[in-house]
Amino acid sequence: MEKKCSEFYFLGVDIGGTEAKIGLLNSDGEILERESLPVAFDGYETPILETVKKGIGDFIGRIDMPRERLRAIGVSATGAIDSKKGLVAGSGGHIKNWLGSTIKDTLESAFGVPVFVLNDANAAALGEMWRGAARDKENVVVITIGTGVGGGVVVDGHILLGHKGFAGEIGYIKPPFVSDTPLKGRGCYEDYASMSALVRMVEDCAREGIIDQKFADAPNGRMIFEAIKDGDTALEKLTEHWIDNITAGIVSLVHIFNPEMILIGGGVSAQKELFIDKLRARVFDNVMDEFKIDLELKAAELKNDAGMIGAVKFCIDSIEINNV
Repeated sequence: MEKKCSEFYFLGVDIGGTEAKIGLLNSDGEILERESLPVAFDGYETPILETVKKGIGDFIGRIDMPRERLRAIGVSATGAIDSKKGLVAGSGGHIKNWLGSTIKDTLESAFGVPVFVLNDANAAALGEMWRGAARDKENVVVITIGTGVGGGVVVDGHILLGHKGFAGEIGYIKPPFVSDTPLKGRGCYEDYASMSALVRMVEDCAREGIIDQKFADAPNGRMIFEAIKDGDTALEKLTEHWIDNITAGIVSLVHIFNPEMILIGGGVSAQKELFIDKLRARVFDNVMDEFKIDLELKAAELKNDAGMIGAVKFCIDSIEINNV
């Protein structure tokens, strides 16, 4: 451990469905040490929480940090997280032995420090507000577009958690959408606005002969946008329709939360001209004039570090509020 900037340190732990990331952070949100470990190596027969607990212990031993200098552990976790109890209250069915995991109680018992837990999308929103693209902003909506659609809402500098900590499930809202694409889900935002939705639209249109048939077999986002850059106008038209779907949800969120900033995360956020710039223009074309004042829409910055950083920010905020 080379850098010592604060009297106490924090562990940020970001638990996903395939790997967990562990980082040592100071009170300024700087990552001093990090590592990642797989959590699905045996099809989740070893519960994720057991793997993470062992990983944290190994990590602390490797960096040779006295336990008394560890102030707290912040955990960003996949699933519906009850932030008040620090447990997994809802989970995708493909993750065995995860639902009901008592993250807070288990880790507090193992390491003897306070543990604070929140959903990974909410953690990412806090991370961006603290150290990322939304620094110095107080009202921010973060939307992550990937296999699904995740999100987090920061109101007056605090993450919006709701009654149990479930707030911010942007992917499951049901605003009026512009798409006539047949549904293969709940009819929620992510069924129209996720990268999976775009891929499904492209596959269906390729099979129908509307676009090149090479896209009929599991294209990915990078492949789609590369083809558009090469001049595939039919594919571009289809993608424009998808961007309209994303716009519809964002416009609703702007009118509900009146944010200073909308941040877009996920791999597609790297597509500035073909995605971010178009999305920004359409959002501004559709929100009421008074909501445009000081509003920004841009790509998120922290990428894979957002969860760890946001989890530690949640630690610090919770300690201050609860005087732990």
